[in-house]
Amino acid sequence: MLQLERSAYPAFWAMAGLFVALTLSACAHGEAPNPTAQKRPPVPVLVAKAEKTTVPQRLTAIGTVQAYSTVGVKAQIGGEVVGVHFREGQEVKKGQLLFTIDPRPFKAALDQAKANRDRTAAQHKLAVAEAKRWDVMFKVHAASSEQYDQAQSTAEALKANLEADQAAVQTAELNLQYTRISSPIDGRAGNLNLNAGNIAKANSDTPMVVLNQIRPIYVQFSVPEKDLPEIRRRVETGSLPVTANPPNQPETISIGTLSFIDNSVDATTGTIQFKGLFPNQEERLWPGEFVNVTLTLEERPDTVVVPSQAVQTGQTGNFVYVVGPDMTAQIRPVTTGATLEGKTVIERGLKGQETVITDGQLLLVPGASVRIKQGLGGGQGVMS
Repeated sequence: MLQLERSAYPAFWAMAGLFVALTLSACAHGEAPNPTAQKRPPVPVLVAKAEKTTVPQRLTAIGTVQAYSTVGVKAQIGGEVVGVHFREGQEVKKGQLLFTIDPRPFKAALDQAKANRDRTAAQHKLAVAEAKRWDVMFKVHAASSEQYDQAQSTAEALKANLEADQAAVQTAELNLQYTRISSPIDGRAGNLNLNAGNIAKANSDTPMVVLNQIRPIYVQFSVPEKDLPEIRRRVETGSLPVTANPPNQPETISIGTLSFIDNSVDATTGTIQFKGLFPNQEERLWPGEFVNVTLTLEERPDTVVVPSQAVQTGQTGNFVYVVGPDMTAQIRPVTTGATLEGKTVIERGLKGQETVITDGQLLLVPGASVRIKQGLGGGQGVMS
């Protein structure tokens, strides 16, 4: 038995050597040592087309709505308020009667001023006649110079008194007019601070009501000072459109034009103030509210854009996966621009009409086969 076991060793090593030789030979011919290895299956992805479109160059900011004009209505005379002719929050027109102050004391003052004027007018008339008589007598040496001078002086003094009385009549007429307080602008009334029966004070610290003109209306906003030269250059060639919408209502957009550039930069914030003027006929904008503001500087035609989710970031910069004719994914380095409404501008790297991958990039490597989950419906593959 021992002799038979020893004789088996040469045969075992011969067979082992043959197996190693066959393995090395297979490797030398490029064959995988694992015969069960299979090709990787296509990666399911969503895709979209790179589009050429007109893209606006825009600046965005947070703005504050301001009334076109604000008037605090105050009484110019004191007296009892006997009439309020509007409701709080009501829209009023220019010239519309708002308040009535008791006119009786002022009517009496006017009557008295007119009576004083008429009395002085009669005295002046008599004094003028007397002065003429003394003038004739003085010329024929029948009166002294003192008598002549006295008559002339009396006539002149009464003339001055008559002018003062006439001014008093005009003042009394104005005071009577001030008992009717009308709206100086078209606007909307705010909170009513004086009701009928209250005593109005002349030029009081607290207005009787505040009126805001909201058609048209201003939106004030600020942008960094670095954008000022470009904005000024654009303004010189024409008006710049401005849009505004409340943050919670992106679909409610109001359109206006840039109407004001401040004359200095705020040194504290490094920004400069602007105002846009909006017609606001539908009263979408309300004084005091915060809005999202977009200032459009120009329109860029034939600009390539892709859905923002197609843009990936790698060690060497931004890139997108492009699906080739052979249904493989290839990396395309790109230079990106602004992002607008879910789409990113591609400055360099795409020419348009390329099919880019928008979902499934994490499973991809360059050259990997892909399968579109559903055809290009509306320019983008959708989940089936």
